[in-house]
Amino acid sequence: MEILQRLSYNLLLASIFILASSAMDPYSEALLSLKSELIDDYHRLNDWLVPSGGNAAPGEVYACSWSGITCNKNNTIVIGLDLSMKNLNGVMSGKQFNVFNELVDLNLSYNSFSGQLPAEIFNLTSLRSLDISRNNFSGHFPVGISGLRNLVVFDAFSNSFSGSLPEEISQLGYLKVLNLAGSYFKGPIPSVYGSFKSLEFLHLAGNFLSGNLPPELGKLKTVTHMEIGYNTYEGSIPWQLGNMTELQYLDIAGANLYGQIPKQLSNLTKLQSLFLFRNQLTGLIPWELSKIIPLKSLDLSDNQISGPIPESFAELKDLRLLSLMYNEMNGTVPEGIAEIPSLETLLIWSNFFSGSLPHILGRNSKLKWVDASTNNFIGSIPPDICSGGMLSKLILFSNNFTGSLSPSLSNCSSIVRLRLEDNSFSGEIPFRFSHLSDITYVDLSRNKFTGGIPSDISQASKLQYFNISNNRELGGVIPAQSWSLPLLQNFSVSTCNVSGNIPPFQSCQSLAVVELNMNGLAGTVPKSVSNCRALERVDLANNNLSGHIPEVLASLPTLAVLDLSHNSFNGPIPVKFGDSSSLLLLNVSFNDITGSIPSEKLFRSMGSSAFVGNPQLCGAPLRPCVAILGSKGTGRLIWVLLLCAGVVIFIAASVFSAVYLQRGFRGQWKIVSFPGLPRFTVNDVLRSISSAESKETVQTQSDSACIAVLPTGITVLVRKIEWGAKRMRLMSELITRMGNARHKNLIRLLGFCYNKHLAYILYDCLPNGNLAEKIRMKRDWAAKCNIIVGIAKGLCFLHHDCYPAIPHGDLKSSNIVFDENMEPHLAEFGFKYLQQLNEGSFPADSNKETGEFNRAIKDELYMDVYSFGELVLEILTNGKLTNAGTSIHSKPTEVVVREIYNENEVDPRTSVQEEIKLVLEVASLCTRSRTCDRPSMEEALKLLSGLRLTRQ
Repeated sequence: MEILQRLSYNLLLASIFILASSAMDPYSEALLSLKSELIDDYHRLNDWLVPSGGNAAPGEVYACSWSGITCNKNNTIVIGLDLSMKNLNGVMSGKQFNVFNELVDLNLSYNSFSGQLPAEIFNLTSLRSLDISRNNFSGHFPVGISGLRNLVVFDAFSNSFSGSLPEEISQLGYLKVLNLAGSYFKGPIPSVYGSFKSLEFLHLAGNFLSGNLPPELGKLKTVTHMEIGYNTYEGSIPWQLGNMTELQYLDIAGANLYGQIPKQLSNLTKLQSLFLFRNQLTGLIPWELSKIIPLKSLDLSDNQISGPIPESFAELKDLRLLSLMYNEMNGTVPEGIAEIPSLETLLIWSNFFSGSLPHILGRNSKLKWVDASTNNFIGSIPPDICSGGMLSKLILFSNNFTGSLSPSLSNCSSIVRLRLEDNSFSGEIPFRFSHLSDITYVDLSRNKFTGGIPSDISQASKLQYFNISNNRELGGVIPAQSWSLPLLQNFSVSTCNVSGNIPPFQSCQSLAVVELNMNGLAGTVPKSVSNCRALERVDLANNNLSGHIPEVLASLPTLAVLDLSHNSFNGPIPVKFGDSSSLLLLNVSFNDITGSIPSEKLFRSMGSSAFVGNPQLCGAPLRPCVAILGSKGTGRLIWVLLLCAGVVIFIAASVFSAVYLQRGFRGQWKIVSFPGLPRFTVNDVLRSISSAESKETVQTQSDSACIAVLPTGITVLVRKIEWGAKRMRLMSELITRMGNARHKNLIRLLGFCYNKHLAYILYDCLPNGNLAEKIRMKRDWAAKCNIIVGIAKGLCFLHHDCYPAIPHGDLKSSNIVFDENMEPHLAEFGFKYLQQLNEGSFPADSNKETGEFNRAIKDELYMDVYSFGELVLEILTNGKLTNAGTSIHSKPTEVVVREIYNENEVDPRTSVQEEIKLVLEVASLCTRSRTCDRPSMEEALKLLSGLRLTRQ
């Protein structure tokens, strides 16, 4: 009975729904059908409901009260549908659109719709605006858009369309806005795109377009804004573009164009912005461009342009941005450039400019950013460069500037970033840091300054980076309050002839790097250094410091490098250093350290060079500590040791003779153990490898790898390489260099055993696999930062802290392995180079006359930087973007950034968005096409130091 009652109730509900549906207007019914196809995780369409009882007047549309719906005055016709920014996704069938014959505006932007764009949309012949931008519609663009004969605006920016650009769109006579940028369209721009009658805005950038730019585009007499860059075209810029007389904005950046800049572009007399950067343009800059009087932004950077800056550019009185960086330009900067009243940004770095900067630069304009680094400039900094009161970045490093700094810099309260390193500036530093309230970055290293560090440095409350190293006559003392700066991370004052004591460490919560080596500092290390919980590197070598090594240093949780060498420290090495999980290098050589080296494994891994020069220090890896027995006891001990040594020598000689006679000299094996390898014999290693090779051998390109368990119980990764006797010495030297390269982000090379024909190289076997296996694993941003920065630190160590540098040679996700704490380690470093030595395809020694070895190494280092950039992109996109060094430059940055935001599910309320932009910019710099345009790994790591999460 109960079942019958329930069945009757369900039938009644169904009847009511059928009656409601039959009474519903077709618009509302179609919209509810559309809603049923969509995925609305955020319930943005919750108000799309039919009112109970039916409240709409006869002829009225229920949906007129729903969000995103616009109706006519009588609420009888739907004329607008706006679903933008509602976080919707799903695939549209399009069957509902046949109802909306009077629809004028359709906006589906900022969602995640996927699949084919419904061709039924093209039946909405009343449409004037169609916006499907920032979705994921894919496949070939459907046929039929020419049916939208009234269309004025069509925005399809940032989707996943493929195939050719739709030619029939050129038939839309009223179209004013066409945006097909940020997809995967390929092939040439159709020549019929030059036939639009009313078009004002054309955006095709960031696709895979190719071929020559059609000269027919010059017929677009109504276009005011054209962006067609970030593609891979062929040929040069058509001179016919100079006929687009209404053009105000032209961007053909990153487009693989070559040849000269057409002087006919000077006919674009309404142009305000011209962007031709990141191409392969050559020749001189046409002086005729100065005829474009309204020009505000001119960016010709990252090309191969030569010659001087045209003198006639002084006529561009509205110019705000002039960017000519990364070219091959020369000559002097015209004085007239300094007279442009609107100039805000002058970027001319990485060229061959010479002479002095214009003396009046900054006097007549409100400069915000000047970068003239890496040129051949001489003379001094223009005295009025900051007189406009807006200068935030002054970057002049790697030139030949001389003389003293202008006192006006000390009053430049707007300055944020100041880089003057690698010049010949002299005299006292005139800064009054109390007036530089916003400064965050100061690098004055490698100059000839005198007069000491400004005493009021503690007034620079936002200072993060301070480097004044290698000013050999600087002198003075370290100001008392230097460590109190709340944001200070790096304080480098090495080789500056600084004297006095190290001031107490009061508040130093952000301090990560302290470099005070090669000075005349005296006294003790303040125990208050324990307050600096973020310290990673402390270098106090080559001073006159004394006293005991403060035990509190061992308690710092992130300290990785501590160099106290060449001082007068005494007493024992604190045993607590053995408990440190972060320490990689403790150098106490050439002091008066006494006692025994603690027995923990950490100390043995440092090598003897970290402890030599202390006559009263003993223990591994130095000489063993022998108990004092008195004169008679000592004599007996010596006789016993001599007798034991004789026995050992006799036994060793006997074994050697037996092996030699039995196997011959060709079969002899030797073993080289690096710090950290437990003691065992060659036979132990060979038996372990022999057992493992038959079970767990992994074939690679030219060698093999296996996992072996040594007699001590530790598991190692073993790489086998065959070599010839002639190559043995060179290759063993390189393996030794690789083994001595110790860093927390490098896999440890434990040792190798070899004969004249074969070598087995033993590595740590880390437990958590490699990045390639885990690349698609979802990680939070902090974890990704840790991986990226860890890889950068390891690579930076190989490039800049190993002498000579060791190229990795094969940096990829499968060669990034993880330890038990998921800390990344670089594996296989130097192995490619080792193979090349073996094959004789890489120069073994430096040719002092030609520098051949250095050039070869330099090329390998540049390739490492490129591979790092590609690896960063792979991490940012969870493995979706691989080998992307070229493609990242073929899309607008905003498109790539948006895709990465989506992939990482970034919360817009956090600072993560800015950090992603920073990391992406580093990847972009590292994957530049010209090797000389890429940063060094040291520079890349310095850029990444701006990540908030790198300290966590």
